Amino acid sequence: MTTGLAKTDAKNPRMHFDIYAIIEGAQELYLGHEVQVNVNLVERVKLSAKDGRSLEKCYISPTKRRGVERRCLLWAPVKSGELLGDKQKCGIPKTCAEQNCPICGPYGALDPGNRTLIGRVTHGGGVAVQEIDAEEKQRAMHPSRLVNQNEEPPMPFKREYNQPGILYPVSNHALSVTDLEFASVAYAFLDSLPRIGSGNPKGVSIAEDENQIPLLVFDRYLVPRGDRPIISPSETDPQRAIEHFLAKARTPETTSDFIQAPHFERWIGKAALEKLREYSTTFVDRILQA
Repeated sequence: MTTGLAKTDAKNPRMHFDIYAIIEGAQELYLGHEVQVNVNLVERVKLSAKDGRSLEKCYISPTKRRGVERRCLLWAPVKSGELLGDKQKCGIPKTCAEQNCPICGPYGALDPGNRTLIGRVTHGGGVAVQEIDAEEKQRAMHPSRLVNQNEEPPMPFKREYNQPGILYPVSNHALSVTDLEFASVAYAFLDSLPRIGSGNPKGVSIAEDENQIPLLVFDRYLVPRGDRPIISPSETDPQRAIEHFLAKARTPETTSDFIQAPHFERWIGKAALEKLREYSTTFVDRILQA
């Protein structure tokens, strides 16, 4: 069967795009997984390290990041005063499924029970670097949960949090999208960072090295020439993780923040962040303010 995607021309080619980053929680984060005996648990993964150790780490699920990014697009304000999702008649749990939709086009459509538009943006990573146990604190459920209008005291419950300062290697991959379609992805990636988390507080940032260079890599390519700056889940030392990320990012060895080879371009650090901001501006100019 054919993909069903419309044909593009030489002036608007389809390319592959990758974003690799190490993000950092600057505050406590609750990334909910389940509730057990009045304790809201955060999501974790268990793994066996290369040296045989058994590890348990905090985890930012790629599907949670994807959901936040989709909502950033659905709730993006357009020039008419509407939100983009309302303008496109696109929402959750059922989206518009139109190929030219700046949300469904790259991210795929949602229509439970029916065949629909397949997404071409995938998300990866999210396993924490440091082996730091989640912290448990007691909270009080606000009495707004009243159902009978009687005065009731707040109900105490406990909630786990991912502790501040944990590093999470993450990645986004866009398959065969145009530059304009990727503009949506770049906007959603950057706009989602302060909104990641369940409840409050929310937000992560792109981590930086000792020289205050963002730990960020952006690839635009047809041939995957560069090494993928992926951190092993077995790594627990943040400094080694950062060194490994930067070494992979600059392979073949270079001091430049821009690498160009046949059918391959890579931006590193501040250059990568600036390039993603350029794409985000294109999204605002061409989609939101059109």
